Amino acid sequence: MSAATVLQQRLAQPQALLAPGVYDPLTALLAEQAGFEAVYLSGGAVAYSLLGRSDVGLTTATETAEVLSRITDRIQVPVIVDGDTGYGNAINTQRTVRLLERAGAAMIQLEDQTFPKRCGHLAGKAVVPVQEARGKLRAALDARRSAGTLILARTDAAGVEGLDAALDRAEAYADCGVDALFVEALRTPEDMDRACRRLAHRLPLLANMVEGGQTPIESAEELGRRGFRIVIFPGGTARFVVRQLQRYFGSLREHGSTAPMRGEMLDFDGLNEVIGTPELLARAKGYEG
Repeated sequence: MSAATVLQQRLAQPQALLAPGVYDPLTALLAEQAGFEAVYLSGGAVAYSLLGRSDVGLTTATETAEVLSRITDRIQVPVIVDGDTGYGNAINTQRTVRLLERAGAAMIQLEDQTFPKRCGHLAGKAVVPVQEARGKLRAALDARRSAGTLILARTDAAGVEGLDAALDRAEAYADCGVDALFVEALRTPEDMDRACRRLAHRLPLLANMVEGGQTPIESAEELGRRGFRIVIFPGGTARFVVRQLQRYFGSLREHGSTAPMRGEMLDFDGLNEVIGTPELLARAKGYEG
């Protein structure tokens, strides 16, 4: 069964799907080992980890596909991947969809910002006309090699044109035949409820939880009761790792040794156990002779 089919079947269940953000095969492996049923690869996470830069449209479709392919080679659970704006017009979007689908995406997210885009929780965003966005979504749907590859339509219009316009856009995108919807940067619980009342009966609706962002943080259970079917914490992994590495590097610089941090670290054998080194060596040995 393909990852996209697994994801589609999971979204048919009543409980909201919680997908943590990952940014490389190691973070994806740890999420899978923790028991998550899907993971989310954001454009921001690709920018943070590949470039050490902000989510302002600096990365490319090829870079995202390369990261995704390494992740899907290591884990079995479905990956929802952020395709940003499709990295250009409708034809660019088709190439992006083909790249990400070949790289193993179960669901591809596409948004209606202008290009280059920026993080949905940063000020200064702009959106393309509705008809242009609809054309890009139709192009994305046509570009799929498998109808089972899911397309998630995101609108960033709430912070630009207002919530009513964003909900109108989401409905227009649903009419294109996409598989799920995402209204970015809902600012209040009331806004979240309005979005769910308007859209959740049509398609699975995604809630984006950004620590320090514009949307109130709630648990997957709470958001599921509101009507959301997918809940992502896309940048939480990177934010946690950055904070812990600041502590680690600060301690190492101060003490000249990892000794003060050893109680918070895996040792050599512990890390090899997590990443499956014994199994890998045993498998290699089976091909000898």
